[in-house]
Amino acid sequence: MKQAICDYHQDEEHHWVAELVCGHFQHVRHKPPFINRPWVISKSGRQGMLGQLLKCKKCDEGAPKDIP
Repeated sequence: MKQAICDYHQDEEHHWVAELVCGHFQHVRHKPPFINRPWVISKSGRQGMLGQLLKCKKCDEGAPKDIP
């Protein structure tokens, strides 16, 4: 199921995590050539992706919301 990005935070290793409207969190990494998300690197890039949809595997699995 696709869910919109509503915010971001960094985990304890300083990796960016998207917060989705469904209440789940999803890491959004830029690790070319396997994961190409250059927008993650800059604040303006992340802000530009607010509202964009990401596939939420946790919703598909019926997982409870993540706790901030």
